[in-house]
Amino acid sequence: MSKWSVSIKAEGDRPMKIEEIVALADAVAPLDGIASGIGAMSYGAQIVVEADSADEAVDVALPLFADAVVTAGAPQWPVTKAEVTGDEEDYFE
Repeated sequence: MSKWSVSIKAEGDRPMKIEEIVALADAVAPLDGIASGIGAMSYGAQIVVEADSADEAVDVALPLFADAVVTAGAPQWPVTKAEVTGDEEDYFE
């Protein structure tokens, strides 16, 4: 199994407040994650997961992201983007 960095973005209908993004950052921190979206009509996170392939990494990351969104109390907006970067050999040691 390799480690993959998965960036996920959800888009909605209002700007995100700093407090909401801080709460999301706290929720994804255990996943070696970071959050973004202050003032944007979207929010996102980059998290690290273990998987056998890039496709599997997205399948693992999406429910983890959804759980983090609920934990943070962020709006339940649809995911519009999910990108995978690298694997353990290329980016992690």
